[in-house]
Amino acid sequence: METAIRLALENFTLTVLILGALAALVALAAEHRPRHSSQPAEAFLAFYLLFSIAIAFFYNFVMHVFFGAMTARFIGWEDSPFQAEVGFASLGFAVVGLLAFHGSRGMRLAAILGPAFFLWGAAGGHVYQMVTAGNFAPGNAGVIFWTDIFGPIIGLALYVWRYGWSRPAETGRSPAA
Repeated sequence: METAIRLALENFTLTVLILGALAALVALAAEHRPRHSSQPAEAFLAFYLLFSIAIAFFYNFVMHVFFGAMTARFIGWEDSPFQAEVGFASLGFAVVGLLAFHGSRGMRLAAILGPAFFLWGAAGGHVYQMVTAGNFAPGNAGVIFWTDIFGPIIGLALYVWRYGWSRPAETGRSPAA
């Protein structure tokens, strides 16, 4: 049991992705009214936002801010004050992910895109560390590396599944000057 918990926490990005998919399946199974064709897409997108954005980034915040030295070792780095900055950026993404769980279409896109560019940048940093420093620590070259790449792609695919490729309807408001 201890090994399973450790494995789940060390690979938290995959763990929350799986838990989000399971939560969507449970929510769909619990529906008693006739399903609208967009309900599966809505459920999977909403729970992706809750688990893979809100919960995952909150976990990242806790680990980098409160357990920085341990997190640095897991990544294969020296402890650094910049970890707190990464942690607080993660807290911001977590809050936006939570708001997007039942948020508007635009809020949901923002909740996916902000973390996507952060994660793809992190994946680039992981590759750089692998090539230049031979850093193949689990937190640099393991599951987290792959979910940094494919997690945002999954989020964008769920967004397109839910809303399609069309642009959001015009609101009639002009941009602020």
